[in-house]
Amino acid sequence: MKSIIFEPFSGAAGDMILGALIDLGASESFIRKYIEPLANVSFQSRKTLKNGISATDVQIIESSPNNTRSFFEICEIISNSDLPEEVKKNAAAIFKIIAEAESAVHGMPLETLHFHETGQDDAIADVVGACLAFFDLKSKSETNFDKIYCDEINVGGGFTKCCHGTLPVPAPATLEILKRSKLVFYSQGERELLTPTGAAVLSYFASPLPDRILRKAESIGYGAGDADTEMPNVLRVSYAEERIQTEPLKRETIEVLETNVDDVTGEVLGYLIENLMEMGALDVAVIPIYMKKGRPAHLIKVVSKPEDSEKLARQIIKETGSLGVRVAPSRHRVSVEREIIPTDVEISGKIYQIPLKIARFPEGEIVQISAEYEICRQISKETGNPLKEIIKKSEQTGRDRYQN
Repeated sequence: MKSIIFEPFSGAAGDMILGALIDLGASESFIRKYIEPLANVSFQSRKTLKNGISATDVQIIESSPNNTRSFFEICEIISNSDLPEEVKKNAAAIFKIIAEAESAVHGMPLETLHFHETGQDDAIADVVGACLAFFDLKSKSETNFDKIYCDEINVGGGFTKCCHGTLPVPAPATLEILKRSKLVFYSQGERELLTPTGAAVLSYFASPLPDRILRKAESIGYGAGDADTEMPNVLRVSYAEERIQTEPLKRETIEVLETNVDDVTGEVLGYLIENLMEMGALDVAVIPIYMKKGRPAHLIKVVSKPEDSEKLARQIIKETGSLGVRVAPSRHRVSVEREIIPTDVEISGKIYQIPLKIARFPEGEIVQISAEYEICRQISKETGNPLKEIIKKSEQTGRDRYQN
């Protein structure tokens, strides 16, 4: 699986995201073709050095600065353009994130809300340009990707000046966008490093970077920020081969109890199995065997926690009349975690709550789902539906609901 991974150790702004994606391989000419007429700007990029790191610096020059627009005016500009439909959809969704955050901060409905910094031509160019860059990268075989991730974001610190005055970092709209997203952030430094536009683009496209992801970088890009800071003011992005690191299975110490019996009825064996499981046996098996002189018999095999072995052995002797039980000590087994989740399942127009036993690998992948037999049997008798269909539907409901 291929992924794009952002590392905003020096924050992110719209032009930094765009510069990083161009540095990664997005076509500058493809982006320019659309955003210059759309946003009435002049667009260019150049290589620069930030504390010794080569990065792409995007320059967007407005023809008529200081525009303010409503959310609906921006959506109309995007809708009436000749942008690819996917880019239109993504750009409008990003501006909706910004609009809803601004609306919440200022307590104003979207209909009366006007963007200031985020409504100007350069902001439109940044957002649409980022959407075009992702679109272009995905269209190429050498940079086609499945996922976009974002590592922890440094929002900066101190105070920032905006049209509403001097405000603490992160700015209220930026913080509102982060609150509504799943992205993780921290504060380090004495200036604003994450802008509302940068926060909105990352929150729309990216998911938090999982701890267990392993990656092999195939290409790396850097987008330059405007300011010169003590650490390199760049946004790093990688195009990487992704592999999920599997976590070790649960290990536990067990003992195995065995005995052979040749004069015990099936009814007694059935009762013994139920009894041993109730007493704490981890598993019980009864296997048909032949003993000396061709006598048919059964091998009783019990998997037990070491602390339960003696009481289970006593119960086997008591119920079967066996003269001894063999114990194979200190074996190990690996197992997956299991949980029982009561789940609502619709059967014949009625909702039934059916316990589902769900087994997962440590990283969350579901291994098996099994419906509680006795409950399904009761529902089958009540509804007249075949038992196998009730079990099948219950387990499929569990897969649809709980599969990651």
